[in-house]
Amino acid sequence: MTERVTVGLEIHQQLDTHKLFCSCPSDLVEVEGPTLHRRLRPTFSEMGEIDRAALAQAERRMRFRYQCPRSHCCLVEADEEPPHDADAEAMELTLLVAAMTSSKVVDEIHFMRKIVIDGSNTTGFQRTALVATGGFIDMNGKRISVQSICLEEDAARKVETKGSEVTYRLDRLGIPLIELATGPDMHDPDEVREVAARIGSIMRATRRVKRGLGTIREDLNVSIPGGARVEVKGVQDLQLLPTYVEREVERQSGLLRVRDELLARGTMRPNGPMADCTDALRSSKSKVISSALSKGGKVFGISLPGYEGLMKSQDGKLRLGAEMAQYARTRGVAGIFHSDELPGYGITQEEVAAVRHHLGIASDGAFAICADDPIKAEPALAMALQRAGMAFDGVPEETRDPLPDGGTTYSRPLPGAGRMYPETDVRPITISPQRLAKLAANLPELPDAKAARFAKEYGIHEQQARQIVREGHEDLFEELAKGGQAQVAARTFLNTYPALEKEGVSTDALDDPQVRKAFEALNRGRFAKEALPDVMRQMAQGKDLETAVDELGLGRVDSDEAAAIVDAIIADRAAFVREKGMGAVGPLMAPVMAQLKGKVEGKAVSDLLKSRIEAFLAR
Repeated sequence: MTERVTVGLEIHQQLDTHKLFCSCPSDLVEVEGPTLHRRLRPTFSEMGEIDRAALAQAERRMRFRYQCPRSHCCLVEADEEPPHDADAEAMELTLLVAAMTSSKVVDEIHFMRKIVIDGSNTTGFQRTALVATGGFIDMNGKRISVQSICLEEDAARKVETKGSEVTYRLDRLGIPLIELATGPDMHDPDEVREVAARIGSIMRATRRVKRGLGTIREDLNVSIPGGARVEVKGVQDLQLLPTYVEREVERQSGLLRVRDELLARGTMRPNGPMADCTDALRSSKSKVISSALSKGGKVFGISLPGYEGLMKSQDGKLRLGAEMAQYARTRGVAGIFHSDELPGYGITQEEVAAVRHHLGIASDGAFAICADDPIKAEPALAMALQRAGMAFDGVPEETRDPLPDGGTTYSRPLPGAGRMYPETDVRPITISPQRLAKLAANLPELPDAKAARFAKEYGIHEQQARQIVREGHEDLFEELAKGGQAQVAARTFLNTYPALEKEGVSTDALDDPQVRKAFEALNRGRFAKEALPDVMRQMAQGKDLETAVDELGLGRVDSDEAAAIVDAIIADRAAFVREKGMGAVGPLMAPVMAQLKGKVEGKAVSDLLKSRIEAFLAR
């Protein structure tokens, strides 16, 4: 990576307790329940300010529908009853993580309200409490600072978005979260993943955190020299963290090049005016244009002098036009068209010329258009114009949502301090020195100590042990290792799982109960350990254990049948066996194992092959 990147992490880990401010269970359900509807609006902070992120969200004019499964939410989640006292166990776990990271716990914990009006909280704010500051994590000879540890409530679960209405389910709202924020101490994409994995292993060491997809989420704060802090919020795939960092570095670098080119050209910031270009495109065959006009919509355009060639990627890494479109979509439109990509999308060269004539710009002048209901199209194009002007500043501070391919899309401006104010409905919590001393005297086993113990007790390499702990397999590994299968378990987690993912087979279906069943069958002699990767592949594809075993033909083989198979292979290669003698054992292992299809252990096959070759040579 040519640019020096600076990255800070925020890890949000769900706790396996009751909800934070009521006694409702904290697991998720697929039940809708009764519904309620809300509109949310921003409020002033203590300083008399409205947070810019909240204001941007309010301008979208969204409506919110909430599904309320009765078994997993109550009047607290519906904001019809004040919150109860903070869950004691959730607080204890947060203090434990603070102790494990050498963080300094505050004397008295106060909950605050953080304004959030995207509908993910029925109240219009999220409750969060600062618990500790000033900690650190040592890894690979480097100290990563822990700036803060907070305890907060998780948001509602988004179900769907239809037009201007978003539906949420309240089963997730109120689940306790530990938020751990590091300092901006990472400068390598792979280091970011390693630090996130280490923090995750520290959280898991408490043994009271939730496991599975969506239970731990990472926010990345990324910047490069000359750029700005950009938050990539809500990454769930640990393995993609380096990709998000790399792609954000590319994006910021591209934006800086666009800024430099605009300044070199002497381009002025665009300021409109916006023009109604409907007549210029009234007969257009473009599906987007004709569909909008048939519904009574209009086409609006803005001129962008000096932006020629800068809205479409020249290097495959940045499209300013795409950035403008992302801002426009926050006003409910599907997107915009810009002159760098036209003619195209059904818009002809003649229509492009007509738009330029209508806007009063040169024959090669840059412009952007948006076709939709005027209520949405005008503010959407205004947002695109705003984003075009921001190109003069290089990289805007903003929050971006992660995409599955490692890219991101614009979400909202970066929030400021103006969105915080005190929570008056939750009592403060005093933390005594005695309570902290008791916690410090009973810390759980830390990741490095656990990896060293695994290597010593179960005979695996220390590097394998560290990787098992880092990737979150430590509890299941130890359970399997105690059953006498340490080496096989290590190979399964560190070799079989990555191989399956590389094949495009997701290992998400291989939860702990499924893996236990496979190892129990292995221990009973249902199949040989050499067949385990094939069994795991079948189970990862959704088949139960018995179906997997049957389809792989892994029935038991008695000694006579195995000997007959070996004798047949020896006879087929008789000249080779006579030439090599006992040296033929190694080369013949592969065809024999393939014929037995994992029905016999490798050592047993080797012993059998040796004895049958000896008998063959003695004839």
